[in-house]
Amino acid sequence: MEVTALCTRLTVNVLMLLSAQSAVSVHKTVTDAAFPHIDPNRLQFFEYESFSLNCAGLRGPTEWRVMTKVPSNTSQWETSTGSVKIKLAFVSHSGAYWCENRSGERTDSVNITVTAGDVILESPALPVMERHSVTLRCRKRATSSNLPADFFKDGHFSGTGYTGEMTIDSVSRSDEGSYKCRISVAGHSAESWLAVGAYNTPTLHGPTPQDTPPNDGEETPTPPSSPGSIQLSILLPVLFIILCVAGLLLVVGLLQCRKHRAACFSSETPTTGSEGSQNICTVNQHGTEADPETSCS
Repeated sequence: MEVTALCTRLTVNVLMLLSAQSAVSVHKTVTDAAFPHIDPNRLQFFEYESFSLNCAGLRGPTEWRVMTKVPSNTSQWETSTGSVKIKLAFVSHSGAYWCENRSGERTDSVNITVTAGDVILESPALPVMERHSVTLRCRKRATSSNLPADFFKDGHFSGTGYTGEMTIDSVSRSDEGSYKCRISVAGHSAESWLAVGAYNTPTLHGPTPQDTPPNDGEETPTPPSSPGSIQLSILLPVLFIILCVAGLLLVVGLLQCRKHRAACFSSETPTTGSEGSQNICTVNQHGTEADPETSCS
């Protein structure tokens, strides 16, 4: 009965731990896969341009808000509920922006650059899915013409776009990195990070990414990651817990078995030859049976 009760308690504890680990995994996946939405969808802006940020589509126990750290010695936080509209952007609006709720949950951040220079790189703010295509554009201030531009990845020359654009077909993890561009008559842009999201295997229903026609060079929005994906960092602690429980049950079982066997051996009556010897009597020389009190051993 004690072993059964112990096994029951251990089983309940393991199930509770598994449930907690699954909840943390789902929450972490959903939170890490989310970003604030930027309109227009790019990371660099000229001064006096406008852009907006919002936390639409995020779910949580409390309302999400757009946050950014104010560049001051007081380390204050600028917060706002709903969407944030910056009608006239200044260099001071450059920095990291993310979504956060009152429970402390937060998304990944996006780094926005507002420049007073003459060249910006237009790259998508959200991650680009593997096997999709993406187009980077190098734009000069106050001009609508497409000037030839050189593109650089992680400080190394990547290629020249004679129309001011560079398209990466079938994006892979190796394309992730820091990009910038340069127009010879105007200068170079700041650097922006191009993030690449993992490709999700298509289901049996619905079109695959290869079946979806390109959107005339526009970036395809990134589908959210599956919240049910279980990471290796979650499986290892669970496996460790299961092995510990199994080892504990084995030790308890061996102890109970030894205790039971000891009790069995202690309850057995030892058999000796004394009973037989008491019934053996000696016979005298005349062939008659002697007195039991004198001749029986």
